[in-house]
Amino acid sequence: MKIKFHYTVILSLMLFSAACKLDNYAPPSVTLKGQLMYKGTPVNVEYNQVPFQLYQSGFKGNTPISGTFDQDGTYSVLTFNGNYKFTIPGGQGPFQWKELPSGGRDSIAINLTGDQTVNIEVTPYYMIRNAQLVASGGNITAQFSIEKVITDATAKNIQTVSLFVNKTQFTSTADQAAEVDLAGTLITDPTNVNLSVAIPKFTPTQNYVYARVGIRIAGVEDMIFSPVQKLTY
Repeated sequence: MKIKFHYTVILSLMLFSAACKLDNYAPPSVTLKGQLMYKGTPVNVEYNQVPFQLYQSGFKGNTPISGTFDQDGTYSVLTFNGNYKFTIPGGQGPFQWKELPSGGRDSIAINLTGDQTVNIEVTPYYMIRNAQLVASGGNITAQFSIEKVITDATAKNIQTVSLFVNKTQFTSTADQAAEVDLAGTLITDPTNVNLSVAIPKFTPTQNYVYARVGIRIAGVEDMIFSPVQKLTY
């Protein structure tokens, strides 16, 4: 079961701030931010579902700062200067994360001496390429291609591809007003996948929707998505 971390960063910062006031220390004021990337392309995920952890080096048994990536793969943490290790827990995300020879999770060393942007390079099982979404004739249609990135013995099959439509920019399995799915076994040409779904009716009415496509990977909890697009009709 997916554990949600939506409020963990906020709670951590509240505790940090309270402790600082009691000890007459300044509250956290250094911003670490970045984005999930694969060879220069953002990796889009489901909002509030893929967690990360930030450990401060040199403190044994210290509790990590935990948070989740936004749906465009971005993250942001308010903390202090210092040496940190950034990692993603096992079994999380629609991608592979480097493992240590010992079998543990690898981490990225980050030396914070002020605000810093650190993008997180991952290897997704699949990438959605050239997604073209159109609102026309009462329907939302999507045309896109699928790149299979991992092709070795750890490769995984596509369970389904889906088109999600919602009234707000939060668009995924958990946040959608319309959805259409296609089983992976029915994909005959990964370079030309097409989906279509009727535009849902909203109250109050609006002349736009948000949409994106996603891939559910067999044996993987998290989906990978195309960027959210606002479509006017």
